[in-house]
Amino acid sequence: MMADSIEHVISYWIMFEKFHSPALAGFAVVSHWLPFLLFSVWSGALADRYDARRLIQIAMGLFMLASLGWGLLFLSDSLEMWHAGVLLVVHGMAGVLWNPAGQLLIHDIVDDGHLHSAIRLSATARWLGLLMGPAVGGVILLAMGPAWGILFNVLIYLPFIFWLQRNRFAKKSLVTARIHGFNEIVQVIRTISSNPVIVSMTLLAGAASLVVGNAYQAQMPEFAQDLGYADGGLTYSALFAADAAGALSAGLLLESRGLLEAKARSAFFLAMLWCLAIGGFALSTSYALALALLFAAGFLELAFNAMAQTLVQVNAPAEARGRVIGLFAMSAMGLRAFSGVTVGLGGALIGIHWSLAASAAALLAVTMSLLAFTLRK
Repeated sequence: MMADSIEHVISYWIMFEKFHSPALAGFAVVSHWLPFLLFSVWSGALADRYDARRLIQIAMGLFMLASLGWGLLFLSDSLEMWHAGVLLVVHGMAGVLWNPAGQLLIHDIVDDGHLHSAIRLSATARWLGLLMGPAVGGVILLAMGPAWGILFNVLIYLPFIFWLQRNRFAKKSLVTARIHGFNEIVQVIRTISSNPVIVSMTLLAGAASLVVGNAYQAQMPEFAQDLGYADGGLTYSALFAADAAGALSAGLLLESRGLLEAKARSAFFLAMLWCLAIGGFALSTSYALALALLFAAGFLELAFNAMAQTLVQVNAPAEARGRVIGLFAMSAMGLRAFSGVTVGLGGALIGIHWSLAASAAALLAVTMSLLAFTLRK
């Protein structure tokens, strides 16, 4: 996950310097997350049916191919906008193939007595990697430059590929039914409709992804410029690092102390606090305050996303677990494609500060409405 995010940081910076296009930055978000919207349930069905390790290895190969493509184009100084579009799509397809399989593998590795803890740790690690990647990517960009930095990123995937090859786990629940394409989405929605915990967490994750997501990271070069730091150096990297440091603090504190037991109501309140932190960052004119608010945002985002993912996986029926995980991924990640519209393309019209602040305010209102609806139910 960290290598996934490192590629984003380096490629976003190069696209910003070469094209100065908020629309292309918005497309970067759309192309990364739209495959999750279209293919997550299908990918989850594949993970139910086939060896999750092999699916993960194929996805890692696609990630490496995308980083290699960026690196070669950077070195030859031949990057064009259509090249960027193709590589962004390849990267998005790799993500959707890997995610459900990676989560389902946990159930093959861990016995039932430790399953809840394993899912929470895995969810925390996943969101930590997602948020740590930009910070590490900023350091690599500064130390190695964009071309060699993103080629170095190819190597980060290799240990996971080798570990999967060496370690074998028996698949606990093998589904032999045919994969029904997009009809899988209808079937899995029917499966979860009677479970209020899965429904509420899927809706919460979807709302957060639809309205805000992580689209502000694609616009971070412009935020850095407006805060007075447009050199792409340590101050730019620190904005990503603040988000990651908050996530790291959340992972260490919440898991080591056993705090914030996974409950639907807690997830809603944490999400509302995240909205306030993101809105405050969007309107901040102080670099120090922006760093503090990004730290808080990283802490809160990891906390509520890890909690939502844990609740969904623990409550999912074994015979459809991969598809339920896929549906959650479709909501939690696929709908992020449209945050590229609200924040990215909206930023082209009214400026990224106001578009991000308006998106955070809208999400706060939606989250409060979802909480009220859930409590009534």
